[in-house]
Amino acid sequence: GLCSGPSDPGRHGWGSWGPGCANLRDPLPGLRLGSLGWGMGSGGRAEARALPHRETIGTYNCVNVLLPRDAAQLFQSEGIFPRRMGIESWIAHRQIRNHKCGIFLLNGEEWRSDRLILNKEVISPAGTRKFLPFLNAVAQDFVTLMHRRISKNTRRSLTIDLYGDLFRFTLEGSSYALYGERLGLLEESPNAESQRFISAVETMLRTTLPLLFIPPGLMRWVNTKLWRDHIEAWDTIFKHADKCIQNIYQEFCLGQPRKYSGIMAELLMQAELPLDSIKANVTEFTAGGVDTTAMPLLFTLFELARNPSVQTAIRREIAEAESQGPRELSKVLNSMPLLKSALKETLRLYPVGITVQRYPTKDVVLQNYCVPAGTLCQVGLYAMGRSPEVFSNPERYDPLRWLSKEDNSFKALAFGFGARQCIGRRLAETEMMLFLMHVLRNFRIDTVSKADIKTVFGFILMPEKPPLLTFRPID
Repeated sequence: GLCSGPSDPGRHGWGSWGPGCANLRDPLPGLRLGSLGWGMGSGGRAEARALPHRETIGTYNCVNVLLPRDAAQLFQSEGIFPRRMGIESWIAHRQIRNHKCGIFLLNGEEWRSDRLILNKEVISPAGTRKFLPFLNAVAQDFVTLMHRRISKNTRRSLTIDLYGDLFRFTLEGSSYALYGERLGLLEESPNAESQRFISAVETMLRTTLPLLFIPPGLMRWVNTKLWRDHIEAWDTIFKHADKCIQNIYQEFCLGQPRKYSGIMAELLMQAELPLDSIKANVTEFTAGGVDTTAMPLLFTLFELARNPSVQTAIRREIAEAESQGPRELSKVLNSMPLLKSALKETLRLYPVGITVQRYPTKDVVLQNYCVPAGTLCQVGLYAMGRSPEVFSNPERYDPLRWLSKEDNSFKALAFGFGARQCIGRRLAETEMMLFLMHVLRNFRIDTVSKADIKTVFGFILMPEKPPLLTFRPID
């Protein structure tokens, strides 16, 4: 808790949730943000609690902060081994199956040594350039899929809940970049093995939230089927990684000319990490790179549909970038700042994770409050993004705000910050930009309803009801 300052539980939001077990009498299909201390005030506006405040979330006691300057101080106190809140059900699976943990679940020196090796292939500019063609091919295939569907419709348009397709697109793209293999999820009839894999990823994500706040010792007994489904889903994901490793080794043995075959193949070739660490990390990348990319794409398409002037401006920027002739994909993407700002604006309004967590390694003073070292601290991204104390006209979707000369330091934290920022950031950003580049070049996007979307927390921020989007080909 806080060393000093007011301690009125009513003012500072302690105990918004009861004990973890009490929260799990129901399967928790989705939690409204009002349950999380970063609530919605009357009229749907985010409550701006600018002062640090304490809260109990399940089995966790934490301190919540809102303002960018407080976030800056918090990150500056994290030390060389930043710690974040772990996911106990994932850790328990690794322990039961005797698997290594990847960097998402590790802390300390082991985390740092693995992270430095992985950075070179996953998040560095040089590493990113190598897998860009893989992501580009999948984005082009998605456009082909949409054209094929529209051609069967006499109205020359398609109105659809796109979430399932976006889930398959992001899993196809990330798997191709990671494993160097296509799953065929954008084909008319994906094979049975690919269907099992996508079902396992869906089940793992669906069962993570209900298990999130259960005391670890009770995890296996609170809900037997829930726990069994979670474990079996992870087993299927790890088996997929094993199969891909075997395929890569077979290619090595054939002695064929060396070419880039994805992130896992590069890590195996370099042999700087043990095989079990490579497998652990790639499976975590798989788990972390699907919904977390699909949801921002869905929210971006919705906002562009109800802000047609922004959609037109981005389409014009795409045309200008491509008119400069054939270039490296990385250079094409770098010449589209408005498109990148649109994604940043989406993540301001709809952050995938509604908070970023850290445990400061030393006492830190935030607005005259002393937060002891080792306290779980959360930066409220959802509340910050919608606070008029931080952003002017916060409810307005305005990508241009990120291209102004205004100081935006520590206002865009959707991917975290510093050494512990999301390692899949570049993969996600480029996958989303390539998707939008191809989709907006080929289609105009409209929406059936321009009303604000109600959101819930289902391990990540998601719409209570996905919006219906209409795609019309651009002749």
